[in-house]
Formats: sequence, structure tokens, C-alpha cells
Amino acid sequence: MEVLHSRCAGLDVHRDSVVACARIAEGNQVRHHVEQFGTTTAELGRLRDWLVSHGCTHVVMEATGVYWKPVWNVLHGSAELLLANAAHVKNVPGRKTDVNDATWLSDLLAHGLVRASFVPDKPAQELRALLRTRKQLVREKGQHVQRIEKVLQDANLKLTSSVSDIMGQSGRAILQALVDGETDPDRLLALTTGRLKASRSELREALRGHVTPHHRFLLKLHLEQIANLETAIATIDQEVGHGLDPFRAQVALLVTIPGVGDLMAQVIVSEIGIDMSRFPSAGHLISWAGLCPRNDESAGKRRSTRLRKGAPWLKTQLVQAAWCATRARRSYLRAQFLRLKTRRGPRKAIMAVAASMLNAIYYMLRDGVAYQDLGPDYFDRLEHGKILRRLVRKIEDLGYDIELKRVA
Repeated sequence: MEVLHSRCAGLDVHRDSVVACARIAEGNQVRHHVEQFGTTTAELGRLRDWLVSHGCTHVVMEATGVYWKPVWNVLHGSAELLLANAAHVKNVPGRKTDVNDATWLSDLLAHGLVRASFVPDKPAQELRALLRTRKQLVREKGQHVQRIEKVLQDANLKLTSSVSDIMGQSGRAILQALVDGETDPDRLLALTTGRLKASRSELREALRGHVTPHHRFLLKLHLEQIANLETAIATIDQEVGHGLDPFRAQVALLVTIPGVGDLMAQVIVSEIGIDMSRFPSAGHLISWAGLCPRNDESAGKRRSTRLRKGAPWLKTQLVQAAWCATRARRSYLRAQFLRLKTRRGPRKAIMAVAASMLNAIYYMLRDGVAYQDLGPDYFDRLEHGKILRRLVRKIEDLGYDIELKRVA
């Protein structure tokens, strides 16, 4: 097998140690130099000097949690780095040691058998970390809201049945009054503002319950946690605004897609970056995101068409955006969803819509153009003759003759 890289190295990265194997090919002779390093900054600097002393031009490491990131940051610029999916470079079972893993990686890299994983540049990585943290905080806030609902049910307060959003202005005022010791339904009712889900008489009955000091303690605890989380989310939003300067033009393009708002566009940019040359085609990007069926074929039979795991942070956001896009009237994405929903079901249809959105995103970021909707009648125009023949056949089945004449 042809050797593509005569001087390369494989790294087996762990939390506290890195085992490095430098593979040096000179003529028909191949030598492996193995050494172990720590993961402190000084030790990683020694690793970098060791790789440079052996003349390694390419270095590969596995994507092991977050342990690879400090190694990547220190070695960046000293050699061409490749990040490998651990599932794609597994060694033969029963022969696994740290030294063997590093040697195996270096041999695969030397022969060009390692497919590099996508690693965004530093600004995109920082933006990605902020937005992923924001999503986790939003999830935690939702969990505390659910716990508040549980406490209210335990106190026999049917507030969630009468108020659509208990964390709205009226809901928060009632919750704070309950924490302060107020239990009179009329006084609690006087705190509400605006239009509510239930009538005032229904809300008055819903506010009759049995609130104990234990309930007040739990409500106070959860409300404080929600306030802290909202403060943290607002702080992250400010930091995201400061780090968004390199991507503002691309975000402005993506918001032209139905169902994609400012936050959604920021998440998409942070997950895939703005340099589409890293993906050979739109199909590669869709496959990387896990929005297409896996290849699982044996003896000419398709054994599974389930979706690949892909990028879960991006996939969930795209599916959420796809649901929003299907509500846009007179749009191609809604027409595509309705067309596939009847045959394939809503779950597969929404995945197809998400894949179409990502396909459009690829070309928008590659060419720097805004979104252009194909129109709700795109499929009718695409299959004009097929639709015409089907309708004529249907009328003939009903016992009528028909003569078609094009309208001028």
C-alpha cells in the first residue's frame, strides 16, 4: 500500500497522559519511536518539541471527550493535525494497549486511511461553547418550572390549568405572593394582569388550595434558581453578541429562511462554521449532521434505513426550525412536508424538511446568497404531466370522456 506521509505521528490521548508514536519511513525501512508525556502545559510543550525533532508533518489523535482539545491547541501550527472518530479507527480486538493504539493510528495516517473529523476554527468553537451552554441553562430552567408545577399540584393549586404560562407576568406575581404567605384567592386574583386562559371565577377556584410552609420553601427555592439561570442566560447573550462579529453577514443570510430566527442562525453558524469548503458537497454536510439514512447493506439487501447519529446539537435545532418552517403558508418547505407526511409519516417528513433546509444553508454560505423559496407549487410544476394523466384517468374511471384544451 502506498505511503502518503513518510513522517507522521499518532497520539493516544487520555486525561493525564498522552502516548505518542512517531512513524519514520526511510526507503524500505520503517521505524517507530514511542514516548509517553503528561498533559500539563509544560509536558504538551515537550510533546510538540519531540514531534518537531522527528520531523513529523502530520499528527492524528482520537476525539476522546474534551481531552484532545488542549493537545490540539498546543500542537496547532507545528504540524497538520487530524482528529479521528474513535469508531472509525478501532484496532483489532484483543490487542489494545496505549502503545498499540498510538502505533496503529500512525500506520493508518501514513497510508491515508484516516478520515479527518470536522473541527471549526477558534471563533466558531468559542461561539459554539457559549450557545451549547445557553441551551443547557434553558433546559435547566424548564426543569425548575416543571418542579414548580409539581409543587402547585401537591398544594392543590390548579394554576397550570388556568394560566397558560405560569412564568409570565401574572403567574410570577401569584407565585411570589404565595411565597410571601398570601393564600386568599381574591387577593391573588387581584395580582393578575391582561387576558388569561381561564375566566376570573375559574381562576378564583383554581387558587383555593392548601399551601404549607414546606410548599412555600420549595417555591422560593425554585424561583431563585430560575432567576439565577435567567441572569446567566442574559450574560451569555451579551457575550455571544460580542463574539458574533465574524459571522454577522452569514447570520443575516440565514434568517431569510422560513423558521430560522437570530438565535437559530447563530447556532447553525457555530456548529458548521462559515467555510463550506470543508465539506465536499451538500450531501456530505447532510450526512455529517445525521439527517440522511445510514448505509447498511449486505447481500444486496438494505438491512436498516435509520438515521445516523451525526451532530446531535445541530440536528435538534434544525428539526425545531423545520417544524416552524412548515407553518409558513405558501412555502416550498410546507409543501414538501405535506407531500411526504401522507406517505412516510410526520417524523420522516420533518427530517426531510430539515435536510432540505441544511442543503439550502450549504449553498447560501458557500455562495453568499439569500434564501430563495421554490414556491408551494414546485412539485406540481415538476410533475405537471404525471398529475394531468392521473386526473384524466380518474375522470375516465368515473365514466366520463374528457378532452383537454390548454387555456390561452
